[in-house]
Amino acid sequence: MNKICAAFLFAALLITGFSVYAAEDHIAQAIEHAKEAIAHGEQKHADVLTEHAQVSLDHAKMAEKMKKDPHLTQAIKSLEESIKHGKMGHADVATEHAKEATNHLDAATKHAKEAMEHLKSYQKKH
Repeated sequence: MNKICAAFLFAALLITGFSVYAAEDHIAQAIEHAKEAIAHGEQKHADVLTEHAQVSLDHAKMAEKMKKDPHLTQAIKSLEESIKHGKMGHADVATEHAKEATNHLDAATKHAKEAMEHLKSYQKKH
C-alpha cells in the first residue's frame, strides 16, 4: 500500500512540476512580447504594439490556466488595457499598461521559480 501511495505522490509531483515549468515558459514568452509592445509603443507604433500585446496576453492566459497567480491576473488586466488603448491609437497610454504588465509578469516569474524550488526541495526529502 505504501508503494502505491508513493507512486501516486511521485506522479502528482511530476505533473505539478511539468505544469509549473510550462507556465514559466508561457510567462517568459509573455514578457518577451510585452517588451516588444513597449519598444513599439515608445516609437508611437500603436498598431504593432497592439499585436505584441495580444500575443503577450495569449501567453499570459495560458500560464494562468496552468498556475494561478495574482500577478498573472493583474498582468492580463494590464495587457487588456494596453490592447484597448493601442486600438484607439493611444500609444503612450498603451505603453504604460504594457509596462505594468511586464512588472506583474516579472513577479509571476519569481513566484513560479519559487514554486519549482519548493517542489525540488520536497522531492529531495521524499
